[in-house]
Amino acid sequence: MQDGIRTLAAMGPRDAASPASDRAASFVAARLRTAGYRVTLVPLGVPAGVSWGVRVPAGTTVDVVADPPGFDPTRPHVVVGAHLDTVPQSPGAEDNASGLMVMAEVARMTRRQPGALPVRFVAFGAEEARGGNGTLYAFGSRHFVASLTGAERSAIRGMVALDRVGVRAAPVPVCHVAGADPSLADAIRAAASPAATRACTNKASDHVSFQKVGIPAARLGSVPYPAYHSARDVPSVVDPAQLSRSGAVLWAWIRSLR
Repeated sequence: MQDGIRTLAAMGPRDAASPASDRAASFVAARLRTAGYRVTLVPLGVPAGVSWGVRVPAGTTVDVVADPPGFDPTRPHVVVGAHLDTVPQSPGAEDNASGLMVMAEVARMTRRQPGALPVRFVAFGAEEARGGNGTLYAFGSRHFVASLTGAERSAIRGMVALDRVGVRAAPVPVCHVAGADPSLADAIRAAASPAATRACTNKASDHVSFQKVGIPAARLGSVPYPAYHSARDVPSVVDPAQLSRSGAVLWAWIRSLR
C-alpha cells in the first residue's frame, strides 16, 4: 500500500479538474483492473470555485467504478469508496492516497476470496469542497448516486467511505452521519470487535451522498493531524500499521456480510 501512496503523492496536488487527477484515476484504475475487476471511468463536470483558499478551474473529472465479473447492480451488494482528489496545495498522502490504497488492497483480497455479497469499489472524483462555505463538495459520489436506477439504489445494502485512514491511532474511527441510523457503523465495529475501533459522527465525505438518499453509509477514518490540507501531507505522515488496521476493519465487515 505504501508504494501506491508514494506514487500518488509524487504526482503532486490532484485538484479534481487537473491533469494530475486524471493520472491518479488512471493509476487506481490500473490497480483495480490488475486485481480482476471490470473498470469503467465515468466522466462528470465540476465547477470553478475556491478550494481551501485557492481558486480552482471548472473542468471534468471521473469516477472510477470497479465491478467484479458477472456483477448485476440490481442484485444485493455493497459499495466501498475513496476519493481521488486533493486540495490544490497538498500532495495528499493521507488525504486521500491512504484511502485509495487501502481500498485497492481490500479489492484485491475480495477478488481472491469473494464473500456472500458482491462489492462494488469506486474511486470518486471531486470530493473536496469547491466553495459554498464547504457545502459544494462530493461531486463524484453525488453524480454516482444520481445515476442509479431505483432498482440499483434499493440493491445497495450499505456504503463505506475510506477517507484519511492512515494517521496513527490505536482505534480506527468508524463514523456515521449525525442524526442518521448508526446501524451500519455499529455492524462494522461489531465485525471488527469494538476494541479495534471507536464510534464517531462525520458529515464531510462521500458517505453523506449515500445517506442522503436513504442508503446506510459509514466512514472509516478522520484522525486529526497537523499536515491536514497542506503541503506537508506527505507519505511520512502515514503509518503502515494504521493502514493495516483500517484494512482489517473493512475486511472483517465484508467477510461478515450475509
